Amino acid sequence: MTKVKAIIVDDERLARVNLRKLLNPHAEIEIAGEASSCEEAVSLINIYNPQLIFLDIQLSGETGFDLLELIDNSIEIVFVTAYDEYAIRAFEVNAVDYLLKPVNPERLKVTIERYINRDHTDKHEVRSYEYSDSIYVRLNNYSSRFIKINTITFIEPVGNYSKIVTLEGKHCLVLKTLKQWQEELPDNNFVRIHRSSIVNIEHVERIEKKSNACQRAYLKNLSEPLEISRRYAKNLKSFN
Repeated sequence: MTKVKAIIVDDERLARVNLRKLLNPHAEIEIAGEASSCEEAVSLINIYNPQLIFLDIQLSGETGFDLLELIDNSIEIVFVTAYDEYAIRAFEVNAVDYLLKPVNPERLKVTIERYINRDHTDKHEVRSYEYSDSIYVRLNNYSSRFIKINTITFIEPVGNYSKIVTLEGKHCLVLKTLKQWQEELPDNNFVRIHRSSIVNIEHVERIEKKSNACQRAYLKNLSEPLEISRRYAKNLKSFN
């Protein structure tokens, strides 16, 4: 049997010990090492080249997501955390699963089976977000945050990126096309109204028709309306 090489990254020694014990019965997983910080984790990764990381979200003075910005995205991640405040089903990373501490042995077994049985050749599978989910995005070179899907007001393209604008007026750039967003966002809540914009219909206050060829959507907390193209106008018929 070919073993899966993995490392554990957690700033609490006892948590690492407990997780290692829980993983002992799973002969298919080989724990190559443990790290308490991103720096230690990077060193281990360079030495052992693991396929899988059991990663805590909250580390001392940093987060597990800081590590993801330093490593190859082909390494797969199982998040292990004491925090359940996020309704997370998918990240902007290739997350296998999300486990809550204290880790339940049966739940861990499900995670291992999910990892072993998944198709590792397809790294570009379409994700499907739910309206209550959160996504993890980088705001700039120095900070990142979670954004709740239901707070997104609209998305527009910016070169090879797309800009997300939220109800609070916050915005960030994500390396993803509008076509990708269309495939991933819940279509009961988000609609394409133009080749350059996707809107959250829950945040549309009104639609004004200037002429047969010109309609505009006014969104909450947005000073200027967005143009609705004739091609995509049918997407908003159920709203009118």
